[in-house]
Amino acid sequence: MNQNGHRVPLALLPGGTANILAKELDLPWDIPSAAEKLVRGTVKEIALGLATPLEHPGKKKYFLSVGGAGPDGMIVYSLDLDLKARIGMLAYWWEGAREVFRYNFQHFRVRIGDQKLDASLAIVGRTKNYGGPFKITTNADLFEDQFEVMALTTQSGFRYLSYLPTLWMGNLRGTEGVHFYKSDAVVCEPLDKNPIYAQVDGEPLARLPVEFKIVPRALKLLVPASSS
Repeated sequence: MNQNGHRVPLALLPGGTANILAKELDLPWDIPSAAEKLVRGTVKEIALGLATPLEHPGKKKYFLSVGGAGPDGMIVYSLDLDLKARIGMLAYWWEGAREVFRYNFQHFRVRIGDQKLDASLAIVGRTKNYGGPFKITTNADLFEDQFEVMALTTQSGFRYLSYLPTLWMGNLRGTEGVHFYKSDAVVCEPLDKNPIYAQVDGEPLARLPVEFKIVPRALKLLVPASSS
């Protein structure tokens, strides 16, 4: 926002270890080419996600792409930042492989309106892209004022591994134990005192309970013509 109180549009250039939004907007990874594509684009107002730790609301964070709770959050919390600096996205893969064999995949409560589900993982997507080559919330739409939420109920690490081929193909929909919802608000709550962690856009947030909600028209984004 500038000194006159007007929101200045954000122009996104690809970079970082996992620039999900650049993929969502179909921007080329070459920065000059991406800039040229954006120059011919249009400005659109989009919603942001807001994740609020209910026991520490001062730690709330806005996010553009993806939030999550469960092993997803633990991977981010356990990530070796020095390793991430050296090998980038591969550091998340390495930590994910370790967590499959040591994480206990405990259930927590996912509340979406009047619906309740006990799950071991929740992904709260503003975007179809999750990270790396994976797409999880494939019906998410950056230009809607909703999340798509994916919840897994299994508590088996080996079952998680069995999902990988289907996940690689980008279609977990219809798989046993995998549930999808559309909503503008989601609450994830622990069922006991054991800590379960949440993350947003690949950064640590806090322990559950956490509320994820949509903030409509929160950002002006310069969008290439192919995405608008």
